[in-house]
Amino acid sequence: MLTIGRRGPAVSVLAFEGMSVFEMGIVTEVFGLPRPEFGRWYELTICAETPGPVRVVGGATLHTEHGLDTFAAADTLIVPGVPDVDADTSPELVAALRQAHARGARIMSICSGAFALAGAGLLDGRRATTHWRYADALRRRHPAVEVDADVLYIDDGTVLTSAGSAAGLDLCLHVVRRDHGPSVANAVARRLVVQPHREGGQAQFVEAPVAADPEDARVAGSMEWALANLGEPITVDALARRAHMSTRTYLRHFARATGTTPIRWLIDRRVQASLALLESTRAPIEAIATAVGFETAVTYRHHFGQAMKTSPSAYRRAFQVSA
Repeated sequence: MLTIGRRGPAVSVLAFEGMSVFEMGIVTEVFGLPRPEFGRWYELTICAETPGPVRVVGGATLHTEHGLDTFAAADTLIVPGVPDVDADTSPELVAALRQAHARGARIMSICSGAFALAGAGLLDGRRATTHWRYADALRRRHPAVEVDADVLYIDDGTVLTSAGSAAGLDLCLHVVRRDHGPSVANAVARRLVVQPHREGGQAQFVEAPVAADPEDARVAGSMEWALANLGEPITVDALARRAHMSTRTYLRHFARATGTTPIRWLIDRRVQASLALLESTRAPIEAIATAVGFETAVTYRHHFGQAMKTSPSAYRRAFQVSA
């Protein structure tokens, strides 16, 4: 039997033929491992459309006795991918997803799993995401879906979608945060040795470039320096000097490596750096703005609102960790 954990909210995840076990591992790591120190944790069940052996990447076989009836009965259903983004979702899976949605279950997808949700009609008229490489296919096959390929995940209440693979971890931690609060989510993240909170609206691309050539390595070095000095005034000229480039050359290499501008990237990093201070301290908003490098609290509030769709004070009220 592949049910793990204590008697808490039921989470089901769907295994499928030919899947990579990475996404499945994300789900089992977050929702399946027993965490008695947090009280009533989740109860995870791995399911398949047809109970029995499920072949996975690498020549291994996963075996589960649980089918779509168990999958549809959970409080939270997770589809970690589909075998073929060009194939129709099976009528049986469509029925299971619609049944669960009709009774108010939370339904999540990771990466190409959005195609199953879209096939069931659950994303019609909704904003949703998937891996950037599948975004055009999702738009083409399901034109009623508002596809946003520029984010890590989207929480639309009872229907949640995430981008490729590792973004599924961000979504799972977001759900823990929503269910149990920031202190528990941060504790789980620390055990996973990952960043506690990457906001869903963050771009799907990596924060620092892979050093494929010397120029990229120099850009990456300048970004690392900036992250270590966010509270200080940082200009594009200063970043270019750290990379030993002219400003014009630096801007070109930075855009090629990250898909954004140094200023936009700095603003995003500063907003993200402020989250922990809002959650764990009672410092005034003005002091937090200064600590992460904004010139004024007004500027900080403006950029925070654009990134987080709320104010710093409202965020603090929602996620302040009790002393």
